[in-house]
Amino acid sequence: MILEAVMLLVKPGLESEFEATFKKASKIISSMDGYLSHELHKCIEVKAKYLLLVRWETLESHTVGFRNSPEYQEWKKLLHHFYEPFPTVEHFEEIEI
Repeated sequence: MILEAVMLLVKPGLESEFEATFKKASKIISSMDGYLSHELHKCIEVKAKYLLLVRWETLESHTVGFRNSPEYQEWKKLLHHFYEPFPTVEHFEEIEI
């Protein structure tokens, strides 16, 4: 399992619209091959800051399967205009402890 972690900084004043649009966009990502789950968290200390966590079966499920799909183009159209600056996406693998 791969964890995609993204810190999203939404343009001030657009938080409610972003959250409503993200609910719609969630249907897109959750339909993708290799998708396992996702969560969106709103920061308590910093207004308009969100943490997106997406679990994928493999790195390629996200970087190739999702990002090269027509569904990703719809995802971008719905969400990318909310971000300032554009977020950095990072991927993590679990360490057994």
